Amino acid sequence: MSNKNLQSKGIGSGVIEWIEYRLPIFSSLKHLADYQAPKNLSYAWNFGSLAGLALMIQIITGLFLAMQYTPHVSYAFESVERIMRDVNFGWLLRYAHAVGASMFFIVVYLHIARGLFYGSYKSPREMVWFIGIIIFIAMMATAFMGYVLPWGQMSFWGAKVITNLFSAFPLIGEDIVLWLWGGFSVDNPTLNRFFALHFLLPFVILGIIMIHVWALHVHGSGNPTGVEVKTAKDTIPFHPYYTVKDFFGIGVFFLVFFGFLFYAPNYLGHPDNYIPANPLVTPPHIVPEWYFLPFYAILRSIPDKLMGVLGMFGSLLILFALPWLDRSKVKSGHYRPLFKIFFCLFIITFLILGYIGGQAPEEPYLTIGRICTFWYFAHFLIVLPLVHRYESPEATPNSIDSAYQAKKK
Repeated sequence: MSNKNLQSKGIGSGVIEWIEYRLPIFSSLKHLADYQAPKNLSYAWNFGSLAGLALMIQIITGLFLAMQYTPHVSYAFESVERIMRDVNFGWLLRYAHAVGASMFFIVVYLHIARGLFYGSYKSPREMVWFIGIIIFIAMMATAFMGYVLPWGQMSFWGAKVITNLFSAFPLIGEDIVLWLWGGFSVDNPTLNRFFALHFLLPFVILGIIMIHVWALHVHGSGNPTGVEVKTAKDTIPFHPYYTVKDFFGIGVFFLVFFGFLFYAPNYLGHPDNYIPANPLVTPPHIVPEWYFLPFYAILRSIPDKLMGVLGMFGSLLILFALPWLDRSKVKSGHYRPLFKIFFCLFIITFLILGYIGGQAPEEPYLTIGRICTFWYFAHFLIVLPLVHRYESPEATPNSIDSAYQAKKK
């Protein structure tokens, strides 16, 4: 572009035009600003953006923590204590990272629950759902490896117990455990590879989230009615109408986040992890972080080791089959009275499993855990495929706009 054209258009606009011709980043941002979303989205649709915010908190705080952390079994625990005591605002970084992990899982669990209720896994958004579950599994792997890094008692024994589960697989199980450990026990090679993967995986998750958003924009967001967009009256621009909602959700998020961060930073943790790792002393009750507890309860509820491991992993992988298990033509649970009852039972079952996972493996917790484990899988394998045959769904609206106008009245 000539200097004369730059002067007539302005240097700023000329630079933007020069960049846009070679890398269309500004048109991509304009697409996001002009993105049309269903006009009836509730605050339940805030959790996706909040999950992205929580991930950025984890990446930023984790980056600064990695600068001070020493991934060696002889120094890891002391380096964490040094971060807490000697590094300027190190306590804030460490607590923000720990509390941020819990906040990340809270908003993702709520995000998944919203998707389960409103049928976000149904056509044509199956790929959005699949990618979201991949993100969730990657989150769990990242969080597990991060829990090992402080090298406290619960870190060490949690790593030993969970990684040793892979030995239940015939033929290849022992080789997998040796590869995870980097040797014949949980030791320095284990800590080093866990630290490397814990640092890398958040960036992988960030890339998968971009694909998740890309897939979402192909067919657009779902909505509480489950009815697809038919006319321009069904949508409104995402900005400013939903960005305002997102900012309100961010405000609530930070109120809860700061409440834990400044007043109860260790509330969701385990006190044994403030004891240096000792391979010769087994804790009386090995407990993972709270966000693993429902799946840990499923693992312990099945007496056979291999079946328990398969049950734990199966409780996650079964989510990929939801588009085929739920055969109802009505997407939104709002119009399915019988489904609502079973959905509430499922949520209660999941919460009970979380409580059972934090208790000692004794009666009556074992029996309650087995009942809840059975119902967890029964919800997906029995209830969802059959419930549509016995319920009489309410009439769905003809369009999103008609439902929106009826609600305004």
